[in-house]
Amino acid sequence: MGARAIDEDVPADAPRYLPIAEHGLIGDLRSVALVGTDGTIDWYCCPAFDAPSVFASILDADRGGSFTLVAAVPAKTKQFYFPDTNVLITRFFTEDGVGEVQDFMPVNGGDVEAERHRLIRRVVCVRGSIPFRTRVAPRFDYGARPHTVRMVGEAAVFESEGLSLALTATVPLEAEGLDARADFKLSEGETAVFALDQVGGDLQPRRCAKTEAEEQFGTTVAYWRRWLSASKYRGRWREMVHRSALTLKLLTYAPTGAIVAAPTTSLPEQLGGERNWDYRYVWVRDAAFAVYALLRLGFTEEAEAFMKFLTSHVSPSDDGQSAPLQIMYGIDGRTDLTELELDHLEGHHGSAPVRIGNAAADQLQLDIYGALIDSIYLYDKWAKPISSGQWDDVCTLVEWVCEHWDQPDEGIWETRGGRKNFLYSRLMCWVAIERAIRMANRRGLPADLTRWRESRDTIYRRIMKRGWSESRQAFVQHEDSDVLDAAVLMMPLTKFIAPTDPKWLSTLDALTHELVSDSLVYRYDPMASPDGLHGDEGTFSICSFWYVEAMVHAGRIDEARLAFEKMLTYANHLGLYAEEISHTGEQQGNFPQAFTHLALISAAFNLDKALG
Repeated sequence: MGARAIDEDVPADAPRYLPIAEHGLIGDLRSVALVGTDGTIDWYCCPAFDAPSVFASILDADRGGSFTLVAAVPAKTKQFYFPDTNVLITRFFTEDGVGEVQDFMPVNGGDVEAERHRLIRRVVCVRGSIPFRTRVAPRFDYGARPHTVRMVGEAAVFESEGLSLALTATVPLEAEGLDARADFKLSEGETAVFALDQVGGDLQPRRCAKTEAEEQFGTTVAYWRRWLSASKYRGRWREMVHRSALTLKLLTYAPTGAIVAAPTTSLPEQLGGERNWDYRYVWVRDAAFAVYALLRLGFTEEAEAFMKFLTSHVSPSDDGQSAPLQIMYGIDGRTDLTELELDHLEGHHGSAPVRIGNAAADQLQLDIYGALIDSIYLYDKWAKPISSGQWDDVCTLVEWVCEHWDQPDEGIWETRGGRKNFLYSRLMCWVAIERAIRMANRRGLPADLTRWRESRDTIYRRIMKRGWSESRQAFVQHEDSDVLDAAVLMMPLTKFIAPTDPKWLSTLDALTHELVSDSLVYRYDPMASPDGLHGDEGTFSICSFWYVEAMVHAGRIDEARLAFEKMLTYANHLGLYAEEISHTGEQQGNFPQAFTHLALISAAFNLDKALG
């Protein structure tokens, strides 16, 4: 059961679910935990992003499991990141004092201690005195697998089939039912430390002493600051850009270089709706765009690690039957991402179904080839030249694109309403071939340039002829339609069309009129373009940042800056974004979303440049 449902000290009117935005994120480059503004960890998968959850009360307040650590008296709370790090501080303001919980996961190398995936919660009383209480209620395998709890010395050991965790503390713990709990009081200057470790095999429960916690705090702070110091961004929105960069780094799986789309599953795009998906995988598109954003800021190591992931796990298949790439992969490169529904979980605010796996892995989405080859092109240009083997892979992909670009597909938004001839898919096929031609020319690499140019030019003419609607005076979602789609905002950003071309400016006006609401941009109108799913959705945050960038390139700098500043007001208290924003300004969908943060970085970078 989740903490908000079982703690008898919780006020009767306390909400069962915190809003999605009321969370911060900590992690160790292998997994993450979401920490609510009330001090509760309500999402944590161990030992990796896509492992079954241990705490998931964000998806089911009763059955999901949680790690509560709160003031035992009425308190107001505030949350912030220790500057320039991913160490999260939750402060409790009570009548008798002020306390804080410092949450972090030490980032270790490959030694055996790294296998602990240690999660440290350090409680400090900074003024007066405060009583605290904690309850640690793991629910293994998304709340479906039974476990036992026993005290081993001072540690509470939670054991289930396949995974065991140990909770150690500097205050006395007691087992209660399937949980462990503690009540304690701290006076000014006093601290208490809780550490949750994976145990088993060579890893025995090991207490985290106060001195060790202090040392680990310092080491973790130093790690993040050292990493961030490589950033070359010195522009106007440094704090937001750097928070986005730190978030993208948290979504990186260090053992393979994979970058996940988001660290959560099934957070709803609409409360009560069915648009709930598992994002804990590597979307080729999202990860490729993330590489672009990190390269922009000077983080070449992450780009190199992702290139190694591609080389090791995503080599094009040449069976001749299927597309050479899947649209997404597991963080270890696996291709089987079977989608299942977990009927025993009620979903966030009752928004069922809760899904794990993702059936969209089997879709055809032609745009991924452009996103990927564009990122390889930028890596080759800004980081270091790609190898001959990588060039061979690029050629294989480009040859396939030349052969198959005119197929209908499911498109960037993964609609489940049947394949169409999406303009964005055609656009990114053009990008795939165009960037490969640039690479070949710049480095004198072998390529069938005659065929490539012919295919590139054919795609261009096809888009200009059949992607343009005379009646709408705009480029549209798919061929021979008049439906608008925010994905076409990428046309000037990919250099397909001049940002001041009359046809483009007319399209920008049409998009502004139909899909933009107070700087927020909808992907498309599901009523005009049925996507095979029920319900509505919010505005899509990446599209809002694309909109800013498109206006920058069109020379509408003042409008772009206002739209950008407005978008910043929709971030949560820590500068984090979920996938979408609702009609009332609430964050919706999986959180935080890499796509949104990388688009923020790109928009800030280009807006800064335009402002001079």
